[in-house]
Formats: sequence, C-alpha cells, structure tokens
Amino acid sequence: MNTEEQKKAAATAAVEWLDSRLHADTIVGVGTGSTADHFIDLLALHRARFAGAVSSSTRSAERLARHGIRVFDLNDVVELPMYVDGADEITAQLEMTKGGGGALTREKIVAAASRIFVCIADASKRVEKLGAFPLPVEVIPMARAQVVRALGTLGRERALGEDAMRASIRLRSAADGTPYITDNGNCIVDVSGWTIADPRAVEAGIGAIVGVVESGLFALRGADVLFLARPEGVESHHWSAT
Repeated sequence: MNTEEQKKAAATAAVEWLDSRLHADTIVGVGTGSTADHFIDLLALHRARFAGAVSSSTRSAERLARHGIRVFDLNDVVELPMYVDGADEITAQLEMTKGGGGALTREKIVAAASRIFVCIADASKRVEKLGAFPLPVEVIPMARAQVVRALGTLGRERALGEDAMRASIRLRSAADGTPYITDNGNCIVDVSGWTIADPRAVEAGIGAIVGVVESGLFALRGADVLFLARPEGVESHHWSAT
C-alpha cells in the first residue's frame, strides 16, 4: 500500500471497530485532515445507524453535511463516546503532535469531551520521539510576539533538542502570504527543531504561557486506541499505563 492507501486502510479499520458500537443515539466525534476525510467518507455508508457527529473544524463539518450526516454543536451533546482523528506524529505511548491543518484547539476540545480517542494513521506518522514535525501553537493575535519570545525561553530552559537556540519559531502564513487564521480567529506559531523527550511536561509548559490558546501536543490526553496502517496491513494498539 502507498501512503494514501494506508490512510484509507486505517480509516476502514476504525469504521469496522465502530460498527458494533453504533446505535440510534450515538454521536461520533470526528477530526480533521486527509486521513479523517477518508474516515468521514466511509462512516457515511453507515449514516442511517447513528444520530450524527461533532466536528473539530468547519472543513470536516462541511464534508459531513455533504454526506447527509447531521452535525451537532458540542454544547448540545450530553455524551460523546468516541472521537476519531489522525495525527502528524505519534509515539508508542500514543502521545501525538496534531494541528498541521490548523484545527488543534477544536480537536483537543472534542478529544477531551470523548470517552475513547481513536487515532488513525499511516506508518510514516509513527516516531520514537515527537519533534520532527513542526509543533503548532494557537495564539491570541495580540500576544504573538510575546508568545514567540516565551517559546524560545522554554526551549532553552528545557533543552529541547541538541541546540534549542537554533529552533525555528515562525508565524504560519496562509497561501496569500497573510497570517493564517484559525476557525477561532487566532493565529498559529509553528515551532521546528525541538526533540521532545517529555511531551507531557512540554505541553504543560506551553499551556502556561499567557496568550497561548492551545498547543498541538496531545500528551496529557493522548489516544486510547491506534490503528496504524503499514504497507503489509493495519496494526491496532491500545494504550495502557501498566
């Protein structure tokens, strides 16, 4: 399987896992990205069997609606039994970097509201340590310069990577060169060059910076289940602290 086929295979495995868990009143949390797109398309084949979905982005909400799947506001949902989404990087401990598509804050909110977080990913996303993929940080626009300075200080204090002084901390731009704006009206700062040995501590450290809305580290609330597609097939991993 090539990478795109692996993404679809992981999404297929997640839908098969969901099959016996779908009921008339089930609402499914749905993520954002190319792998999540495959999941939405496959989930739509079962749309008559569940109530609807909560989406982590405008993009995914529009795709769900095109398939005739009802999209709920999270505030109107009492229980969200599962959330299915991809990852930019994921470790053996099911800690992740997410947010390459800019939806990290809403993804983290939906993940926090869900009982089970299912990650679907192709083999290229599996890493020993997080950091090769740029880490996105959603920031209140007026605080972006202050946050960039604080992230630089955090990198030096925690010795993130061989030379955190050389880390690249850049404001993300849209295709037209203007600052990228999230669905929440904020900007994103991307941090490259960190090797993150302790994702939980780094996530907490970034979260303590005034002006930060959320980071793309999903370690304090990582995945519970991973369907990882490799060229030879799909592996399932279930996280346990023991």
